[in-house]
Amino acid sequence: MLREIDDEEANFYCTEDEGDFFDRKAFEIRPANLEKIVVAFANSDGGEVLVGIKDEKHEPDPLKRWVGADSREAYNQHLDALIRLNPTVDFKHVFLKRKSMSRNYVLKISVGKGLEVHEASDKSVYVRKGAQSLVVRGAAKLMELAYAKGKISAEDNDVENARIDDIEKSPALTSYIAQLPITDKDPLSFLLQENLFNPETWIPKTSSVLLFSENPSALMRSQCAIRIVRYDTQKDDIDRDALTSDIFSIEAPLHLQVSEALKKIKEMLDKCNAWSLNGYQPISFPDEALWEILVNSVIHRDYSISDNVLVSIFNNRVEIKSPGRLPGLVTVNNILDNRASRNPKLVRLLSKYRSTPNKDLGEGMNTAFQRMRDFGFVEPVVQQVDNYVIVTLYHRPNKPAENLVLTFIENHGSINNAQLRDLAGVLSPEQATAIFGGMKDRNLIRRLDESTGAKVKWVKA
Repeated sequence: MLREIDDEEANFYCTEDEGDFFDRKAFEIRPANLEKIVVAFANSDGGEVLVGIKDEKHEPDPLKRWVGADSREAYNQHLDALIRLNPTVDFKHVFLKRKSMSRNYVLKISVGKGLEVHEASDKSVYVRKGAQSLVVRGAAKLMELAYAKGKISAEDNDVENARIDDIEKSPALTSYIAQLPITDKDPLSFLLQENLFNPETWIPKTSSVLLFSENPSALMRSQCAIRIVRYDTQKDDIDRDALTSDIFSIEAPLHLQVSEALKKIKEMLDKCNAWSLNGYQPISFPDEALWEILVNSVIHRDYSISDNVLVSIFNNRVEIKSPGRLPGLVTVNNILDNRASRNPKLVRLLSKYRSTPNKDLGEGMNTAFQRMRDFGFVEPVVQQVDNYVIVTLYHRPNKPAENLVLTFIENHGSINNAQLRDLAGVLSPEQATAIFGGMKDRNLIRRLDESTGAKVKWVKA
């Protein structure tokens, strides 16, 4: 495929910063070196690489860096090398030609996030870190990558410290089986049929411990609780001085763990006060949004990582941090449209509770996003930072700041700087003052008195 572009787009490709999702190389790059970049993108979250653009250290003029090939066939060796990769890498390519130049083709390769652990033709495995494609060395690191991609799951690992008798006789398993529409309700038969223990050693697997042990944290080598902390601040930069004594660790079978965590989160939110259109009151979020994100954080997390799910509660938001990268082909950008499960056994067995706690990754997130919209709040923010997924719910109306100002004045008579910062998520007093100033210039509001600075009260003009 050939696409003609103007100089503005060409300049973008020649000057864009190289990073986690973008790279560019001169036409002279060896196919083996191009493989490394493409494999690194496939083993990470995908990305784009352009071949035919010189490095800035060799050419200071951006547009003069556009030095591709005279023919598209000149790139055959590069494309052949990528096609021969095994496992196969999902990539698409297009040739770019500037309208202002007759024959000068640059190859643009778009790489998708891969399900497999991909390797170059020399059998080396690479991942993308910033602007570098780094080789993954050692069996432990390769296993870590396989877990991160969801290729293998820790849910089937044996838990050496667990005894089958403890799982078989646990109240959690007894109550679970009792509500199932099955004839054979013998606990051991159920565990065997569901492959929840090693039939040769009788050692319970991670999935059975997480689902039915009274305290999975006491048996697992990796941490698996939900830790809840509260900060008395709205700042993005966490200040240890703002950490309150409200610190809790929820340790229980998964179904109970999630429900107990939700109760504790709501209890903590009652201590977080902020200005809203209805006045100064505790912040709140839709129960279903909290529930879906909390459930996703425990059933889709990577249990090979020894860390707890961390719920951080602030005066204006809730952050839920889950160990493990997004599984399969799921990315931050397609999380509402794609489906994947790192721990399919946990997902399937939890779905058999009469009060089903979980949905598919995409479906559950769609529900959370929709409930936040229904509540009139901005949508959740999803981030992937290192080996963690962080979902943040903001207590912020999904309305322009000026509309919030006018509505608040209608409800309460006047508004000040601190109130607007709470309402609109504007953390800087100067930002709030600038909004007031712009509205004053358009004769929408006026000062109530002669106060100055952040203490000024504003009313309708």
